[in-house]
Amino acid sequence: MNSLKNKVALITGSARGLGKAIAERYAALGADVVINYSRDKASADEVLSNIKAMGVRVIAVQADVSKVADLERLFETAKKEFGKIDIVVANAGIELVETPVVDFTEEQFDRLFAINTKGAYFTMQQAARNVEDKGRIIYIASSTTAFPVQGMAVYGGSKTTPRYMIDVLSKEIGHRGVTVNTIIPFAVDHSGIFAEPDSYPELRKQLLDSCPMGRLAEVEDVANAAEFFASDLSSFVNGQHLLVNGGATN
Repeated sequence: MNSLKNKVALITGSARGLGKAIAERYAALGADVVINYSRDKASADEVLSNIKAMGVRVIAVQADVSKVADLERLFETAKKEFGKIDIVVANAGIELVETPVVDFTEEQFDRLFAINTKGAYFTMQQAARNVEDKGRIIYIASSTTAFPVQGMAVYGGSKTTPRYMIDVLSKEIGHRGVTVNTIIPFAVDHSGIFAEPDSYPELRKQLLDSCPMGRLAEVEDVANAAEFFASDLSSFVNGQHLLVNGGATN
């Protein structure tokens, strides 16, 4: 079993969904955890309670990843509390689906790129500045960055740009033993836009039809990949983009 004992992990957008699953997985492996949330304090408090019950140290920090000052405060608070940061997961993001190119608005574009693109870029900048040598930086992308889907031009575009930064950053700080990688999940059941079982039925069917395994991803599938990238098993895996999609072609 992998161990993250004596490691400190910071996960953005970790009050719900994938971020929550990754934060709780790292805590179960012995890591101390920094939870981040933007508005949903109640959900963050629930994750905080879950992780405290695992016997590790944990704090929750409100910060809007689209604001550089908030990100700086997030990282400063983490280092003040724990003295170091070993693992950073740039997970925070929002989705926009079933919105054709002819229909998306400037407001939608600005909001998605502020959170998904700017937020990821400056999260990873702070990670590069603050993570310990031999640390881990992980970006949570989307399978729409590998397989374009109708109605997701803005969402997929906003998640694609940070993948390029992963390639660059892996070269810039690899000499420190820091690995920088991307996890590219398929649509995730019971999370995000598919949190409710009857949400987006047509899109769900389209995605299921494209997947040989006949299901969407689960949060634990992504947490499994996040565990690998955070552990010593991936110490020589750098600048990679791992599809977690069951062989889907959409």
